[in-house]
Amino acid sequence: MVSVQKGGLADRLGLRPGDRLIAINGHILLDVIDFHFYAAEEELQLETERGGQRLFYQVQREYGEEFGLHFTDDVFDGLRRCDNRCAFCFVDQMPPGMRHSLYVKDDDYRYSFLHGNFITLSNWTEEDWERVAEQHLSPLYISVHATEPELRRRIFSNPRLPDVRLQLRRLAELGVEMHTQIVLVPGLNDGQSLQCTVEDLTALYPAVRSIAVVPVGLTKYHAAGLRLLTAEEQRAVLERIVAWQAENRRRFGVAVVYPSDELYLRAGFPVPPAEEYDGFPQLENGIGLVRQLLDEWQGVKAEDRRPARGKGVVVCGTLVAPILGRMVEELTGGLGVDIRVVPVENDFFGSTVTVSGLLTGGDVVSALAGRDLGDVVFLPRVMFDATGRATLDDLTLGEIESRVGVPVSRAGFMGQMLGRLRTRR
Repeated sequence: MVSVQKGGLADRLGLRPGDRLIAINGHILLDVIDFHFYAAEEELQLETERGGQRLFYQVQREYGEEFGLHFTDDVFDGLRRCDNRCAFCFVDQMPPGMRHSLYVKDDDYRYSFLHGNFITLSNWTEEDWERVAEQHLSPLYISVHATEPELRRRIFSNPRLPDVRLQLRRLAELGVEMHTQIVLVPGLNDGQSLQCTVEDLTALYPAVRSIAVVPVGLTKYHAAGLRLLTAEEQRAVLERIVAWQAENRRRFGVAVVYPSDELYLRAGFPVPPAEEYDGFPQLENGIGLVRQLLDEWQGVKAEDRRPARGKGVVVCGTLVAPILGRMVEELTGGLGVDIRVVPVENDFFGSTVTVSGLLTGGDVVSALAGRDLGDVVFLPRVMFDATGRATLDDLTLGEIESRVGVPVSRAGFMGQMLGRLRTRR
C-alpha cells in the first residue's frame, strides 16, 4: 500500500504507510481487484507484513464504510507481458532511448477490466477463467484482428494461439461484456477476412457490444512489408461498415461496428452525429472523439457569446487540422480573439503519424520556433500522459513553456480554451 487515509477503517486499525496487505479472510491478494472483492465482506481478517513481521487484524466493516487504503500499483504480482509478435505492434515501432515504460507490452486482463487496455487472450490459464467467472470481471477489451485461427496465428506470430472464437463464446457464456478491435492491415486481414471477422463477432452480440475498425498505424521504424491503407481502400472499407451498421440497426437497434475517426477524416467522409455512436463505447480508442469535439463547440457557441480577448496559437496533429481550423475561424470571427492553428508534422515518429495524441514536445517546440505566438500556446491534452505531466519524449508543460517563451496551456476542448482566454489577465 502507498498511503492510509486519515480517519478511515485502515487508519483506525493501526495500519501504516509501507505495510504490505497480504491476505483478506485467507485469500492471497494479487491485485486491487482482489482487495475490493474480498474486502466487501462484513467480517474481515487481515494479514499484513511490517518490517518482516506478520500482523493480523480482525474487524467488522460497516456497509459502505471506506477502507481508506491506496496502493502504489494496481497489480501486486507483476504485470503480465504480451508474448505475441505482431508486425504492426506500435510498441515495437518506438525509437530507441525512450523511457522504459513505453516499451512495456502489457497483455493483462486485469488492466483491461480496470483501465480498458486491449488484451489478446493468448496467455490465459484455467485459473484465469475461473477467476473471471467468480469475480465477474466485465467488461473486457479484446484485440481480435481476425477470427480465422490460422490467419490470427500468422498476424500474432504465435503458432500456439488458441481459437479466439471459442474463447469469446466462453466469455459470452460467463456473462462478460466485450469490446473488440480490428486493426486493419491491407493485404493481411482486409477483404473477405474482414467480412468473416465482423460476421463472427456480430454473431456474439450482445455479449460483444462493440467492434472497432482501426486502420494500421506505422511509424518510420516499422518492419518492412507493411503499408497504410490507400484513400480508395479507406473509402471502400467505410462503405462496407456503413452497410453493416444499417443491417445491425435493423436487427439490434445499434450499429455494433464503428470505424475510427481516422478513417472518416482520411476518406473525406462526414463524421456521423452523436446518436450513431450509441453511447461512445470505444471513445478511448479514437471512436467518436472528433464528434464530441464538434458538438462541444456547437454547445459553446450556442450558450456563451461573451466576448473574449487574446492572441495565441493552437497546436494539433495534421489529421484534425482542417476541422480545428474551421472551428478556430468561427471563434476568431465571432468572439474577437486572434487565434491561429499550427499543424505539427510528426518528425519523431514520421510523417505517416498524423494524430495529435502522438505529438512529442520536441516536435511542437520546433514547429513553433520563430513564430509570433501571441499571449498563449494551447497544446492538445491527449499529447500528455494520463497524469498530464509529460509528453512521449518526457517534456513537461513547464519545460515546453520555457523553450517557446510564452505561457503554455493544455486544452481538450474549445470551451476550455475559451475559458482560459477569458480568465487570463
